[in-house]
Amino acid sequence: MRLITQVVSPFVVAASLAAPALAQAPAYDTAAPIAYLKDLQTGRVLFAKNADQKIPPASMGKMMSVYVAFKLLKAGEANLNQTVLVRPETWKKWNNQGSTMFLSVNEQVSVENLLHGIVTLSGNDACVVLAEGLGGTEANYVALMNREAKRLGLKNSNFANTNGWPDPAEYVTARDLAIIAEATIRDFPDLYKMFYGKDNFTWGKTLGAGEAITQPNRNPLLGKVSGADGLKTGHTQEAGYGFTGSAVQNGRRLVMVVAGLDSFSGRVSTSVDFMNWGFAAWQNVSLGKKGQVMGQAAIAGAAEPTVAATAPRDLFATLPRGFAMERKNLVVAVPGLTAPLKAGAKVADLVVTMPGQQPVKLPLVTPVAIEEAGMFQRAWNWLMSFFG
Repeated sequence: MRLITQVVSPFVVAASLAAPALAQAPAYDTAAPIAYLKDLQTGRVLFAKNADQKIPPASMGKMMSVYVAFKLLKAGEANLNQTVLVRPETWKKWNNQGSTMFLSVNEQVSVENLLHGIVTLSGNDACVVLAEGLGGTEANYVALMNREAKRLGLKNSNFANTNGWPDPAEYVTARDLAIIAEATIRDFPDLYKMFYGKDNFTWGKTLGAGEAITQPNRNPLLGKVSGADGLKTGHTQEAGYGFTGSAVQNGRRLVMVVAGLDSFSGRVSTSVDFMNWGFAAWQNVSLGKKGQVMGQAAIAGAAEPTVAATAPRDLFATLPRGFAMERKNLVVAVPGLTAPLKAGAKVADLVVTMPGQQPVKLPLVTPVAIEEAGMFQRAWNWLMSFFG
């Protein structure tokens, strides 16, 4: 019998009858000197412009400070209710230095409130106080940040402080900032939901009247892009205006980075346009449900000559909107498969091709363990192969 190693999606036959339009990547440009956009549902990078250029992170570096805090909380090495002292030395150095939470000297502040002060208010003072409370010293906490950066695969980043204050030893890239954002959303979904996306936060009191100070979140997407919920703006004279953002619509989440913009208003308009383009110009097409048999792959040494190639999860491909009917789906078996195989072992790739687009490959697996056949079964399979 003939073993199938490639399976063509049934609808491709109908689609191929019409002359296909070339599905080039949707044309787009941005005023941002540095820009990066990724679809987290599929992992596809939708846009990249100078994405690996080293830049000062400004306050976007605070995302790594928050990531480390979230990890300590999840590990039980810190808790939201524990309080941290605002040391006089720290207060003196960071009081009203750039963005501030308006902490008071010798104040005891909970980890929860400090995190709100970092995420929503971008407080430079809050970053250092939190670092001293959870790491002993800011230097120790920075070491944790760089350790986590290495573990997450940040290839062109280094952190010299916790709040993104200008330092020649501190640099990131747009791609690395997106990795931090993605890891935060993936690794700590509950904490992400708790802290990111708040419209404002109130802390501190005005001098004289003693009125509570409420500051708005500077996130340019909030209230302007449906599903926006993060993450962090940044601005220094050297870095310009930057933003790492995320939004989710109909289960599809995008992460974006822009940097090097020359104005606050330019950051707002550029960020909103960039994120809206990502949702409007691209669509995620369902290719198969978790556990669905997508094809067959030949396997030697097993009781059956083929093994089912199934989807390990719900499968999607990000494609230019309006061109989904031009795609072709092929199941390409891993060559040389031999029993035994563990359940979940990769046995094939689902390859999605379109004119003008790079192929998309998604792994397919065996849903069950495949045992090695006995001697007589292997002999029978060998004999039957001559009659295929």
